[in-house]
Amino acid sequence: MTQTRTATGHVETGFEPVVDAFLDGISTEPSGAALSLWIDGREVINVWAGLANAETGAEWTADTVSAMFSVSKGLSAIVIGRLVDAGLLDLDAPMSSIWPEFAAHGKGAVSIGDGLAHRAGVSAPRDDLEMSDLADTRSWAARLAAQEPLWAPGEAYSYHALTYGTIADEIVWRTTGRTLIEVFDEEIAAPLGADVSFAADEGMLAHRTRLTTSPEWDRLAVGDGTAETDWALRALTLGGSFPPALVVGDRGFNDPAVASAGLPAATALGTASAVARIWSAVVTPTRGHRLLSDEAIEALLRVRSSGAAVFGAAAPYPAWGAGVQVASPGVPHLSPRFLGHGGAGGQAGFGDLTFRVGIGYCRNRLDIVDAMPPIYEALRPLL
Repeated sequence: MTQTRTATGHVETGFEPVVDAFLDGISTEPSGAALSLWIDGREVINVWAGLANAETGAEWTADTVSAMFSVSKGLSAIVIGRLVDAGLLDLDAPMSSIWPEFAAHGKGAVSIGDGLAHRAGVSAPRDDLEMSDLADTRSWAARLAAQEPLWAPGEAYSYHALTYGTIADEIVWRTTGRTLIEVFDEEIAAPLGADVSFAADEGMLAHRTRLTTSPEWDRLAVGDGTAETDWALRALTLGGSFPPALVVGDRGFNDPAVASAGLPAATALGTASAVARIWSAVVTPTRGHRLLSDEAIEALLRVRSSGAAVFGAAAPYPAWGAGVQVASPGVPHLSPRFLGHGGAGGQAGFGDLTFRVGIGYCRNRLDIVDAMPPIYEALRPLL
């Protein structure tokens, strides 16, 4: 069965080529997607197409929320940036200066910024974790702090797919006495009226998409059996918490318990419009709010990790600042002052300081093909 590609929503005159590129990137298999684009604090595109749930035939609507996966990391990094702006956090200070327990097994010298750039050496747990272990955030952080690193911290990087969130949350907790999610909800989502949550309530769960996977995505999740691939997959599964493909039927990120779990690295649920609105407010005043100063953005943007990882995929390689992906061969971008994060299966949430652009994109069929490069190519001549 194939689906007809038509978009619903709003597009300002002149931006139709971007919507065309968006539609071309949607699978012909039953699925859906949404795209939002803000420029200079104004939403110029907010469109959606296809099905929110291929099993029931429910169509994607303006209120449909979808799993953003690691777009969550970029949203979490905005909280970190606000602490930098407030003078509460020095990204170059040792992690152990605010979290003494993290110094165990020689991890004490790694900086806060490098810890957020996947250089802390604890990308995956040595002991299997179940979902019940993740519910107690402080206990999980204590286990991570006590863990022997998988490589010399600060000397190399590997993607901390889920443990990033534990590190980021503990940094915020140690600095403010509040959780990262509390700060995000109160200082970012609420002022902007942005429909995004790391711990979805029943009302939001009623509007979420059902996720599916392509055969190519499923094959990628199997790995090749090498030790490097095993550790990279373990960073995603935590040993026993998630399936390697992240979604298998009702398991993984289709489970409402996961959508409500409050994991700052991965469980943000939201609309494309809300994600784009937040990133717009990072780079330019939006609805009366500017979330970060240019100085805080530059602090996050500074490249801390690039090139080949200890455990991970082949080139082209992404690059990271403090919690954000930045412009690189492995991160499609508009300008060098581009920051945010992509998410598993093709999600995207980014801001561009040069063009004062906020972008949000989500789809419910996870695939290895990135839909964003053609969208950026269509957009670039219009900026």
